[in-house]
Amino acid sequence: MIPAFEKFFYPILKHIEDGKQYSLKDLRNFCADHFSLTEDDLAEKIKSGQSRLYDRVQWTMAYFYQAEIVDRIKRGIYQINSNGKDLLAKGIADLSVNYLKEYSPAFLAFTQKSNKPVTPQSQTPANNNGETGDDLKTPIDIIDENFQIVTQELAEELLQQVKSQSPKFFEHLVIELLVKMGYGGQFDDGAFVTQASHDEGIDGIIKEDKLGLDKIYVQAKRWDTGNIGRKEIQSFVGALSGQGASKGVFITTSSFSKEARTFRPQNNIKIVLIDGIELCRYMIEYNIGVSVKTAYEIKRIDSDYFEE
Repeated sequence: MIPAFEKFFYPILKHIEDGKQYSLKDLRNFCADHFSLTEDDLAEKIKSGQSRLYDRVQWTMAYFYQAEIVDRIKRGIYQINSNGKDLLAKGIADLSVNYLKEYSPAFLAFTQKSNKPVTPQSQTPANNNGETGDDLKTPIDIIDENFQIVTQELAEELLQQVKSQSPKFFEHLVIELLVKMGYGGQFDDGAFVTQASHDEGIDGIIKEDKLGLDKIYVQAKRWDTGNIGRKEIQSFVGALSGQGASKGVFITTSSFSKEARTFRPQNNIKIVLIDGIELCRYMIEYNIGVSVKTAYEIKRIDSDYFEE
């Protein structure tokens, strides 16, 4: 039988303590030996058809990455870092999700990114039977919260993939996304990437009507690190003014500073700012760069069926 998810934490972290780079396949093979798994164990599948063992290993490393105790060298390749070695030095053999939340502020923030509303039940630390807020959640609540975590992890991974592409690829990606969202896709030449030598700070243009009387101008910045500041937004606004434009979308793989977010242009110019994680959430929503792995149906009683 495949052990519970958290049972994988300590053995895997201890195994990679040597500082070498490990693939998910390497770790899967290690766990098969470590837990003395049988052929029947290895044949266990989750609903999507994926190996249950591989699923456990994959999520263990995803959690370790979010807790910042391993580095993701590239897709599916991991290496322990100084934080991971520091955690092992504490001698905590019984690692758990709750311990990672206490140890790593980054992991705690990751688990809270689902932005779920606080219900009266979850505000209650424990009832008379000692049940916590988690114990009182319905199965649908738990499914929804975990769906948000899965989506957040996918967005993080997708962002790394986008950052590894060329700036020109990113420009085309941004235009494709905006068309999928319903902008400029109703007619030929409704959305296009500008030529690099003549863009004047504009990377793409979207026509909102067939004659091009109303246009949205796009700037796409593929930055690996750092924040987009007020200066970059002001330059974009200047480029819009030079085009006589009133609408702009600024999309980046990084993030925006507080000053950039609070900047309000004059002359009735409206701009929308989309950072890396927001971009990837839109990509997931509109199925760009991703595919459906598993679809779950939540069913309920059809009361009409039982009416005579």
